[in-house]
Amino acid sequence: MLSSHTPVPRCQWFSVLAGALDPRSGRRLVVLFLGRILTRGRRALSNWIRAAGLSTQYRRCYATVAAVGRRTDRIATRLLLEVLKPVVATGPRVVLALDDTPTARYGSKVQGAGVHHNPTPGPAGSGFVYGHVWVVLGLLVAHPLGGVVALPLLARLYIRRTNVGAVRATDRPPFATTLAMAVDLVRWAHGWLTLWGKAVWVVADGAYAQGPVLKPLRKLGVTVVSRLRRDAARCSVPGPRAPGTRGRPRVYGTDRVSLAKRAAHHGGWSTGTFTVYGKSVEKKYKTLVATWRPAGGAIRVVRVDEPHGWVAFFGTDTTATVADILERVADRFALETCFRDLKQTAGAGHQQVRRLPTNIGSFHLCLWSFTMTEVWAWDREAEERVGHRSASPWDDPNRRPSHADKRRAWQHELLAQEIQAVVGEHHDHAKIRDLAHRCL
Repeated sequence: MLSSHTPVPRCQWFSVLAGALDPRSGRRLVVLFLGRILTRGRRALSNWIRAAGLSTQYRRCYATVAAVGRRTDRIATRLLLEVLKPVVATGPRVVLALDDTPTARYGSKVQGAGVHHNPTPGPAGSGFVYGHVWVVLGLLVAHPLGGVVALPLLARLYIRRTNVGAVRATDRPPFATTLAMAVDLVRWAHGWLTLWGKAVWVVADGAYAQGPVLKPLRKLGVTVVSRLRRDAARCSVPGPRAPGTRGRPRVYGTDRVSLAKRAAHHGGWSTGTFTVYGKSVEKKYKTLVATWRPAGGAIRVVRVDEPHGWVAFFGTDTTATVADILERVADRFALETCFRDLKQTAGAGHQQVRRLPTNIGSFHLCLWSFTMTEVWAWDREAEERVGHRSASPWDDPNRRPSHADKRRAWQHELLAQEIQAVVGEHHDHAKIRDLAHRCL
């Protein structure tokens, strides 16, 4: 097998994650991780098995991936505590990102698949896509050279209520909305991140700025930053209570706050410089504290004057600064870039499997291999991550390394370590011949 000569220090993450499974499946998962990193072309599960040299055990490999799909929380916990903790050890807070993304599938026998809204149809694409929808929780970390990077941790598969009944009874999950899944993911992460003694912030798309998400997270002590609708019914902050007043204090004020009227007023605008999408830009804004019933209390509202009109954002922490809110909203775009690389480079959704646990396990293996690739390249020089570019003279030699560059550099290191182990120690002609066959 491919892992028989690979040095343990380079594959220790694989062993750490595989420790959440039964030892028999865990050993096979370590090799599947290697096959997942080394495979080329279409990222189907059969290609992972072939690259790992486990073709004779393909049935057990499918069972191992299904076991991963049933124990995603355990494996993701090991990823967070053992692999990612050194990366996020600095900073006053931990920032998480929430969003959902579809993966196109084909065939009526794929469990959990259905017709969903397509957020990126393209010029000739349809407004709907048949496949799976995943609610993904990612960790936003600022790299000193590459800007903010999203490292996906865990996902939940959203199945429409009409499609739940088509899933096999032994694999059928209870129906849950995307909002409930988002709260469940943050609860899982919050339980472990609070052990580090850091504040937890969550930045989400405007679709998650609703009461079923904001109120439970406020009770957890998690700060949520998101986009605010223009017509959201906001109220003023209640004033001080009169002495001797009975009853509990008022949470929401009696006056309505209209952002449209305040934005139309020419006075009260301020100007500041913020780091947005890796660049320092000047923004014109207004800010105020208001109360909003879906948030369960007071929020900090920031209105920004853009060329196409004003937009509003909010944070559930009223002490947050304008820079905190605007920069976190811009950082959420790193998760969108992560989704693109997951589908194009990591091949999420290319696995031709039908059963629900196998689909969940395959998607998470793509998530975790993406995260481990980014962490592997975290402290390395840009030249080491990019590699030799002489074959592409049109390429910009100073550009930031892409995820494909990092993945290719890790492939080269893994293959070089194995070649050195085979040639430098064993001198077994049969093993050298097998290794050359796999490399070619």
